[in-house]
Amino acid sequence: MFLAVTIAVGGSTSALADAGFQQWIAEFRSVAIQNGVSGAVYDRAFRGITAPDPEVLEKARFQPEFRASAWQYFDNRVNERSVATGRQLAQRWKPWLDRIEQQFGVERHILLAIWSIESNYGEVLNNERVMRSLPRSLATLGYADQRRAKFARNQLIAALKILQNGDIPENQLTSSWAGAMGHTQFIPTSYQAYAVDMDGDGRRDIWNSVPDALATAANLLRKNGWRTGETWGYEVVLPSGRKFPGGTMSLNRWASIGVTRANGKSYPRPSDSAELKVLQGRDGPAFLVTKNFTVLKRYNNADKYALAVGLLADQIAGYSGPMRDWGRPFEPLSYDETEELQRRLDALGYYSGPIDGKIGEGSRSAIKAFQARIGLSQDGHPSKEVLRKLRGN
Repeated sequence: MFLAVTIAVGGSTSALADAGFQQWIAEFRSVAIQNGVSGAVYDRAFRGITAPDPEVLEKARFQPEFRASAWQYFDNRVNERSVATGRQLAQRWKPWLDRIEQQFGVERHILLAIWSIESNYGEVLNNERVMRSLPRSLATLGYADQRRAKFARNQLIAALKILQNGDIPENQLTSSWAGAMGHTQFIPTSYQAYAVDMDGDGRRDIWNSVPDALATAANLLRKNGWRTGETWGYEVVLPSGRKFPGGTMSLNRWASIGVTRANGKSYPRPSDSAELKVLQGRDGPAFLVTKNFTVLKRYNNADKYALAVGLLADQIAGYSGPMRDWGRPFEPLSYDETEELQRRLDALGYYSGPIDGKIGEGSRSAIKAFQARIGLSQDGHPSKEVLRKLRGN
């Protein structure tokens, strides 16, 4: 088995690797049946799946929430394109957003921000490089990733029950590499706990129904303690020359030690508890976050994620971004300029990834290669300087 797993991780299609994977699928069938999945449903789900997915295991090694610097993380998620699209979709889906807000008490701009960050407003669902067969992905992790094996097996059983319930046909049961599904990227067990048939067609279809997907996200937040009508937090200014306590205190108490709102206004709910978050040190913006920030982390347990949702939601709603910059070590590009940078790198043969205005490992590697050629420091930053050089200026 160890040899088979090793070959599978390396991406080989050898008979030995396929045989080991096929044996795992055959043996897991009885586990699924013992947990309430019919044999017929199991066989339908795995029809034609004979080899593990090597890209799933490669993606499992990299999680940007924990590796990206703050400015890099937010630039890729909170930008003029994501804000403008969110505002357009707020108008397009207004009747449904009205109903979802009324039923679940979660503010629409938060739901739009989650939709953006999770699937680029559904665009990811059409990207075959991202979305793939859910049964194959989870079986791959269950078979060849010891760290995620238990998680993958539990999620696979839950996913098969979604199929068995008739919410989605097997040819549409797709997910990210880790089993996140649909417009709002729910793992199967979370789907079981929170999925909603908002459009009333008898199916909880977060892959094809935007109302179902957004209502499902709202239901998760509501059931985890979302406070209707309250904010997620405030950008604040820290007085220089002093240390601050950890943990939560009332906003009144924070104000008494000099932590004031960046816009100069008073805290509207001064008795609320809040915690200080400074993701980029004193060189970047600081925030006092409240209960709703903690609820957002039930969606993804990372401060960067919850803060990105909050900041994007605020800007979709018409508020400004952080007053203090993230302290980038370069002059940043606009979204359109970042796409131009990618196109120019592609034309020169340095880059072969998507032209999407998002700087990932492929873009950074291409920038470094170009910088090396022209004698610049190889930092990989998507800077105005690099774009000017690419333009020949």
